Amino acid sequence: MDIEYVRSRFIKHFDGTTGSVYASPGRINLIGEHTDYNGGHVFPCALTIGTYGVARRREDKKLRFYSMNFEQLGVIESSVEGLKPEKEADWTNYPKGVMWAFGEKGMEVTNGMDLLLFGNIPNGSGLSSSASVEILTGYILRDQYGFEVSNQDLALIGQFSENKFNGVNCGIMDQLISALGKKDHALLIDCRTLGTKAVSMPEGVAVVIINSNFKRTLVGSEYNTRREQCETGARFFQQPALRDVSLEAFNAVAHELDPIVAKRVRHVITENARTVEAAQALEK
Repeated sequence: MDIEYVRSRFIKHFDGTTGSVYASPGRINLIGEHTDYNGGHVFPCALTIGTYGVARRREDKKLRFYSMNFEQLGVIESSVEGLKPEKEADWTNYPKGVMWAFGEKGMEVTNGMDLLLFGNIPNGSGLSSSASVEILTGYILRDQYGFEVSNQDLALIGQFSENKFNGVNCGIMDQLISALGKKDHALLIDCRTLGTKAVSMPEGVAVVIINSNFKRTLVGSEYNTRREQCETGARFFQQPALRDVSLEAFNAVAHELDPIVAKRVRHVITENARTVEAAQALEK
């Protein structure tokens, strides 16, 4: 990616002056696990593709957004005052959601911003383009407004914004790997404690991503339904999350569960074990 070209587009669309450059990666799950919202372990790695941004703080309240991926939308304008999700705001609901979340955490964004984005993550490909935008926005706000927050804090703020502003009840994995990813390593994440362990990729190995062109979105998908089913299973076992249920305990009473919920519970329990085993295998 020629970042100078992205900077030149910012100059073109925003008053002939430049801004500061930022970047954040997308992510993949190495083995496809899906247990972060059950308090489990996940094993993603950050990518060499992601989201690039050029941003400049304004002295007024105006927000101006432009995406090189959605050029037909032109410059989308709004204000830092009264931030709320709006259908007509389109993709800008993600950076606006992070600004709102900073305010909810006691770090109010009082000034506007000019922001241009370019992402080379295929849209809807399941490589966490939304989390990448959220973390990028967090980097920008920390830098431009002087907020004192760690990268882990930025991940939690990004998750909070997606949960509460954009209405997707996602776990922490996508934001955390985008914020904490390490070159040539995967990251074993304990989604309950947020503890992480970087696991080196074997030398000479490349991760190859194949784009099936199947468009994926969490908003309006079965994601929230799956999460509700898992929470139903955890309540049945009187546990805070399915991570706390053993396979032996499940097998003993599986017949008492709704068949669909039973399938979800079995999947999560076995997936969590497989994730830890995969990290141990890669280490060796």
